[in-house]
Amino acid sequence: MDLAYLRAHPQHLSTFLAHQRIRETPVGGGDVCAATRLTLDDGTSVFAKSWPSGSPPEHFFRTEAAGLKWLAEASAAPVPEVISVTDDLLALEWIEPGSPSAAAADRFGRELAEVHRAGAEGFGAPWPGFIGPLRQDNTASEGPWGAWFAERRLLPYLRMSADRGALDAGDVELVEQVLSRIDTFGGAEAPARLHGDLWPGNVLWGADGRAWLIDPAAHGGHRETDLAQLALFGGAPHLDRIVAAYQEVWPLSDGWQGRVPLHQLQLLLVHTAAFGTGYRGSVVAAASAALRG
Repeated sequence: MDLAYLRAHPQHLSTFLAHQRIRETPVGGGDVCAATRLTLDDGTSVFAKSWPSGSPPEHFFRTEAAGLKWLAEASAAPVPEVISVTDDLLALEWIEPGSPSAAAADRFGRELAEVHRAGAEGFGAPWPGFIGPLRQDNTASEGPWGAWFAERRLLPYLRMSADRGALDAGDVELVEQVLSRIDTFGGAEAPARLHGDLWPGNVLWGADGRAWLIDPAAHGGHRETDLAQLALFGGAPHLDRIVAAYQEVWPLSDGWQGRVPLHQLQLLLVHTAAFGTGYRGSVVAAASAALRG
């Protein structure tokens, strides 16, 4: 099997893997999926993701494939080609890793602005949603953004976090204050085309000198959410340059800096819901900062 054959017959990949006809090399794939580098007969490589054990949630890999294709339609920031997708496997173009550079950051900022500006028909998406290992409600909405964000992106993960004991009653009350004031934060905009899970680990700095979008939870949302997520967990390399280049293409609305904690709260609640109390302090800090404005 070579790459041309695989592109023409993507449904055959699982069979070749089952019969050990393709060399597999484990690679880092994050906290959710098992990842391998597949070496084909022509020497080319493919990146493959599978569920570590048992069967993945229904639509899991097809949802990621749909999001990648949708982001690629913006013809801006590079996105790995979807080569094969089944219920149990996702195979993507192999991107050779490189090192972050200032030039790549500048280009990425401009390209991310163009991805966002490609827009979306509404808040949400026409495919089922996942973020990390959790389901995400992509039910389409015309807005307004604040009510949609509170109902679809904050409240579900607040409930999950409380149910698993990752947040206590005081923490829940604090986040509920944010929910009750959601319409006062301002910055409302039309739906942008979002990556949706754009923490720094989901930007792949390639050997080609570009920053690639990977592992999306793509949907229509507020563009400030992607930018706020880039600042989490230590921040993306050259983040100041990314934001400055972004602003050259599509300036952000007044007061965006004060809304960063609000937008970060979504992904932090996802982490308490999925991984537990280790992220509790970050949720409390973000909610408190959002209320302070």
